[in-house]
Amino acid sequence: MKKKILLLTAASAFLCNCTDHDLQNPDRFSLNPQSVAEWKGFLKTGYFNNGTIKVESDDIKVENGKVTGGSFNIPVSSIINLNLPTDEIKEQLVHHLQSPDFFNMALHPNVRYEITDVLPYSATKEGDVVGANYWINGTLTILGRQNPVSFPAKIVLSGNFLSVEANLKFDRTKWGITYASDPDLAPENYIEPMIEVHLQLSASK
Repeated sequence: MKKKILLLTAASAFLCNCTDHDLQNPDRFSLNPQSVAEWKGFLKTGYFNNGTIKVESDDIKVENGKVTGGSFNIPVSSIINLNLPTDEIKEQLVHHLQSPDFFNMALHPNVRYEITDVLPYSATKEGDVVGANYWINGTLTILGRQNPVSFPAKIVLSGNFLSVEANLKFDRTKWGITYASDPDLAPENYIEPMIEVHLQLSASK
C-alpha cells in the first residue's frame, strides 16, 4: 500500500512539474523576413497613398497550440510607397512620413505592438479577413505613446509554422500625429486620421 501511495505521489509531482514547465516555457516563434504590413492613408477626397513596411519580432508565444502573447517591431526606416508615379515622388513621400510631421524616425525608429490577450472569434464583420478566427488585444506604441488596439485575425498554426493575417485601422491622432488633420482644411489637403493596415505575418520556431 505504501508503495502505491509513493508511486501516485511521484506521478502527481512529475505531472505538476511538467505543467509548470510548459507554462513557464511556451513555444516561441520568430517572424520570417517575408512578414509585412500593407498601409493605406486617405485624403478627404478619397485619394489614397499605399505601400508596405516590414514587421520584425521579438517573439510570438504559443501555449497548448494557441497564440497567447508576444510582440513585434515595425521599423520606420522600411516604409515603401507603391502607388506614386516616379521614384523621386515616392522618396519625397517616404521622407515626409519619416519626419517629425508623422513618425519622427530620428527619435522613434520603431513602431511596436505588444499582444496582451488572444480570444476565440467567430463573428463575420465587414472588413474582416476571410477566415478570421481569433480576436487579438494589444498595445500599440508610436512616438513613445501607448494606446490599446484590437482586431480580428486569421491565425493558422501548423507544426513549426505560424501565420497571422488581419485587417485593422487606427486613429493616428491618438498618438499625436496631427499633421493635416485640421477639419477646416480643404478636402485635397486634409489627411484622414484613420490609417488602414493589412497585416501579413509568417513565423517559425
